[in-house]
Amino acid sequence: MEIEGTRDESLVNPELDINETKLHNSFRQKTWDETITKDSWMVFKVMAEFVDGYEKLAKIGPCVSIFGSARLKPESQYYKMAVEIAEKITKLGFGIITGGGPGIMEAGNKGAFNAKGKSIGLNIDLPFEQHFNPYINKSYSMNFDYFFVRKVMFVKYSQGFVVMPGGFGTLDELTEAMTLIQTNKIGKFPIVLVGSEFWGGLLEWFKATLLKEGMIAEDDLDLYRVVDTADEAVAHIKAFYDKYSVNVNF
Repeated sequence: MEIEGTRDESLVNPELDINETKLHNSFRQKTWDETITKDSWMVFKVMAEFVDGYEKLAKIGPCVSIFGSARLKPESQYYKMAVEIAEKITKLGFGIITGGGPGIMEAGNKGAFNAKGKSIGLNIDLPFEQHFNPYINKSYSMNFDYFFVRKVMFVKYSQGFVVMPGGFGTLDELTEAMTLIQTNKIGKFPIVLVGSEFWGGLLEWFKATLLKEGMIAEDDLDLYRVVDTADEAVAHIKAFYDKYSVNVNF
C-alpha cells in the first residue's frame, strides 16, 4: 500500500467514492500551504460557530432538549408522542431545543410551535437526511458544520433531556449528557428515556456488563428515568424542578 505523496486522490482518480477519497487523503502528506489554509483556519471556523451559538442562545431561558431519530415519520407513535411531550413541556415554561431536522426533531419543534413557546433548532449539514423543519423560530434557527460544537450547545443551554428512540446520533447525544452529569461537569439535570421496549436491551447491558465489570457505579443507573407515555415524561421533569422549588417560567 502506497501512502506517501502529495496528490489529492479525488483529483487524480475521480472514480473513487467519498469514503475511498477520505481514506486516501488521510494518509496523504499535506503541503505547508494546505496545512495553513485548511487545518489552521478550521480553528477560526470552530470559534465562529461557538461565538454565534453563545450569542444566540445565551438569553433563551430554561429549555429541554429532545433527541431522537431523523427517520421517524409523522405516523410513528414516537413522533406523535414527541409532539405531545414538547407541547406539555412548553406549557410548563420551558423552551424546546432539537437538532432542527426531520423526524423526532421536527416533532419536538412542532410541539413547541403549537404551544406558542420557544422552538430552537440546531441543524447540522449532512448529505442525506438532514434539513431544517418548518416549526423553528427564525431567530433560533442555527446551522453547524461540527457535531462537537452542536453538542456543546445542546448541553450548555438545556435543563433537561428527553431521549426518544434513535440511532447512533441519538446515542451520542445521550451518552454525552450522561457523561457530563456523571463527571459533575454540568448539573444533575433530568434525563428521560421514552420507550422501555426500545431502550430495554441497552439498559440491561448497562447493568449486566458495564456495572458487573465495574465500568460504572450503581448510582450511575439513577442518571435516567425510563417512561412509556408523554404524561410520565413530563411529570418526571416537573417533579424534578418542583423538588428544588425552581420557577422555570419565562
